[in-house]
Amino acid sequence: MARLGLIALFALWLSGCSESPTPYKWALPYNVPEPVVPADNPMTEEKVALGRMLFYDTALSVNQQQSCASCHLQQFAFAEATAHSIGTTGDAVPRNALALVNVAYNGSLTWAHEGLNHIEQQLMIPLFNEAPVEMGVTGHEQAILARLQSPDYQAAFEAAYGDTAASWDGIVKALASFVRSLVSFSSPFDRYAYGGDDSSLTEQQIDGMNLFFSERLECFHCHGGVNFTQSSKHTFQQLNLRPFHNTGLYNEDGQGGYPAVDQGLITVSLKPEDMGKFRAPTLRNIVVSAPYMHDGSVRTLAEVLDIYAAGGRGEGKNNPYKSPFVTGFSLTPEEKDAVIAFLQSLTDQQFLHNPTFGPPRSSEN
Repeated sequence: MARLGLIALFALWLSGCSESPTPYKWALPYNVPEPVVPADNPMTEEKVALGRMLFYDTALSVNQQQSCASCHLQQFAFAEATAHSIGTTGDAVPRNALALVNVAYNGSLTWAHEGLNHIEQQLMIPLFNEAPVEMGVTGHEQAILARLQSPDYQAAFEAAYGDTAASWDGIVKALASFVRSLVSFSSPFDRYAYGGDDSSLTEQQIDGMNLFFSERLECFHCHGGVNFTQSSKHTFQQLNLRPFHNTGLYNEDGQGGYPAVDQGLITVSLKPEDMGKFRAPTLRNIVVSAPYMHDGSVRTLAEVLDIYAAGGRGEGKNNPYKSPFVTGFSLTPEEKDAVIAFLQSLTDQQFLHNPTFGPPRSSEN
């Protein structure tokens, strides 16, 4: 009995000697608050590293043909330069892939869903969705887990969770941690606004910024906050405004109807007034994340401005559910160029080329 007691004490001592996960260090300007992180999934360096491996691994899809990065490419601000994504088995996804820029600061996720407030929840859709199939995990959970039993993954799971075995809970939490780490605050605008460098913006960009934040254009009402979206949430601001808007893109039946393939928030809320409402996306790195709108139907920023200047697109101008902020405005050619120049100042080249956000090299695993 005494011998067994000593063995138990020794095992307890060994478990206490194992390395604890390393708290994650945010790479943020000193005057930008940290994002809100769920208490049941604290950020650690080990989980971010595991999530990065998983994000770029095609083994996570049913037929090993796609990874998360197949539709979220770093050079496009982790968006995709196509109107619609195609799932790993060929199913078309009806919506344009959202850029993964400062997603940690989003109060709501996806284009049109009020109930998805954590990245962990949102990730379940591309992984397990059956209509359309994206990664195609459903029904193949154990087979995919079996692929993640390589020495590299066993070491990564043990470092993150203290257990070499892969689990879907661990996978989702690690992916969420990596996606949260994708922060972008090194654009010329950030150097101007947060770094106090007045020379980082040109006179034209400053003119465009003043127009952007004016009541005349009213862009900032839907694209404000630290992340240039109404759906911004951080440790200093817990309030999550309702960030869904009908921007007058369609009016199929003359009564406000949107195309049946995707009618926006109404499909979740079942409220008639939510017809055609979608979340205002971040404008950070917007220049590289074309095409635009929920369905990728607008190819350029100049076209976007033309639609808002007209108060909508085609018959959509008369949509009864259209946001009161989409009333139309006039811009001279010089002013239009200035607004686009300001939007270009939101491009963060460091973010787009940061090697720690890219695919891990084998030597890093």
